[in-house]
Amino acid sequence: MSRRATFLFVALGLIWGMPYLLIKVAVEYVEPAYIVFIRVALGALILVPIVLARRQFRLLRGRWRWVVTFALVEITFTFLALTWAEERISSSLAALLIASVPIVGALLAWRFGLDAIFTRKRITGLAIGFLGVGSLVGFDITGGTALSIAAVGITVTGYSLGPIIIEKKLKGVPSLPVIAAALAINSLIYLPFGIWLWPTEPVPATAWTSMVVLGAVCTALAFVALFALIGEAGAPRAQVITYINPAVAVVLGVLVLGEPITLGIALGFPLVLAGSWLATRGGPVVEAEPHA
Repeated sequence: MSRRATFLFVALGLIWGMPYLLIKVAVEYVEPAYIVFIRVALGALILVPIVLARRQFRLLRGRWRWVVTFALVEITFTFLALTWAEERISSSLAALLIASVPIVGALLAWRFGLDAIFTRKRITGLAIGFLGVGSLVGFDITGGTALSIAAVGITVTGYSLGPIIIEKKLKGVPSLPVIAAALAINSLIYLPFGIWLWPTEPVPATAWTSMVVLGAVCTALAFVALFALIGEAGAPRAQVITYINPAVAVVLGVLVLGEPITLGIALGFPLVLAGSWLATRGGPVVEAEPHA
């Protein structure tokens, strides 16, 4: 890779490993739906003017129905489910469960006829990956966290379906206007929650900073950087970020939040990453966008 591509790769690996920590900090003081509102609103405020300046919204003409569908599947329910789950489980566990997106994505791509090739290596990867998820859930789940892990499952499913909608219904449309429109749509959806749940008690600067960084850096800037990286190195290489983000999230969770390295994480972490890598070798046609 070029020096610019290497810089973008490292930057994105760090940026998309941060949301789990930032959500965990913010959710201690404000409601999950309010955090999602701040995140999507800030992202839209940054990306929409860029798309307007480039006059790219006209490229969505005749595709708005699927843009709205993408917005609902990729952001509306996924962001809320993940944020709600982090009220109850560690940021490290959430990140590692999200790391199973390439595995679920490979299965969905096969189900929708986007990838008919299932080699022995990929089947082995799927088995290893699901064993890793089973280790995470089996060793770390308790009665109080079962619903949270199910909520992360909603996020995993949404993140896996989003690229399939892009591939089947929005193919050929530049990603930036789709993402900007999706964030704008969700800003409108979450606006009532933003007003209704506006904090009545003082919120510490750490929580406000977390929400601002989550929206401006981990959402808006990250997508701009992703498109730049894809232009430099191609989508397959950009997808490798998926395997870096969870490691960053676990390190941040341990160092900053003092989260423990549980038996489930110790066993499941390498299995999920190895399984994801094997399951996506040789190519799903749908490249899952590595994000949080």
